[in-house]
Amino acid sequence: MVFLANENFPLFSIKLLRNAGHNVASVIEETPGAKDLDILKRARRENRIVLTFDRDYGELIYRHRSFIPGGIVYFRFDPSTPEEPAKILSKILKEGKVSLLGKFTVIAIDRIRQRTLHEIK
Repeated sequence: MVFLANENFPLFSIKLLRNAGHNVASVIEETPGAKDLDILKRARRENRIVLTFDRDYGELIYRHRSFIPGGIVYFRFDPSTPEEPAKILSKILKEGKVSLLGKFTVIAIDRIRQRTLHEIK
């Protein structure tokens, strides 16, 4: 899959996802300090799924009707290790029961919720 890891996404998880064959661009490596709107613009332009621990993306998308990326995965928990987000995401992808494209996905330790991302007309 093609991801854009937000600045708060652990670098160790980024490396694990890359090692698993995913294309992961990284804000912390490429454009530290980038604004959320710039991240959404880039994700839309490159059709990437944003990986983040920042809950502000839901407000930007649904309340402010901002740029719609390829998808958003919001991790709603404090990871116990830097590799935990990658391990959880890899497990979800391997199971193949959840599609991340075109969705706002909220991953908690005990459940996954999704909402469709709609284009603003």
